[in-house]
Amino acid sequence: MAKLIYPINVSLDGYTEDKQGDLEWSISDDEVFAFWTDFQRPIGTYLYGRRMYESMVYWETASAKPGDQPEVMREFAQIWRAADKIVYSRTLQTVPSAKSRIEREFDPDAIRRLKESSEANITIGGPELAGQAMSAGLIDECHLLINPIVLGGGKRGLPDNLHTRLELLGERRFRSGVVHLHYRVIV
Repeated sequence: MAKLIYPINVSLDGYTEDKQGDLEWSISDDEVFAFWTDFQRPIGTYLYGRRMYESMVYWETASAKPGDQPEVMREFAQIWRAADKIVYSRTLQTVPSAKSRIEREFDPDAIRRLKESSEANITIGGPELAGQAMSAGLIDECHLLINPIVLGGGKRGLPDNLHTRLELLGERRFRSGVVHLHYRVIV
């Protein structure tokens, strides 16, 4: 049975987007990018909200030619393209990436069946979608990369009004000041 994992970049004050909806404030130096690349290797399926998918679909056409991008970025693109993608959207009509499909509604029972039938782990991307999954008790682990910046507002990385206990499984500090916290959700 697969785990459902929520990986997210957040500011020190818990936001994943700033007040303008920008994601560009998060640190993605070589060390952090290599971490995310290694993190993605065992993932078999990505569950995305529309906005998260639109920010990630770049990797579908990112060049895989040597010299066009650093090796770690080419690796990330290959890993991303190899995984299945389920995009939750009421507005998208098509998705341009291979191995992708659209679902109109988030169905907790469908996610339970996906977890039971999958051998490789599953990630969920986008705070609103992850909030629904967390509220339904579906998320097994959270990986937070806390960036050394205070945004003062925006979109929260974790939902309000949710009371969930977590067990710390690991932590890592990057040279950039980013801190990775790996938690298991206690059910």
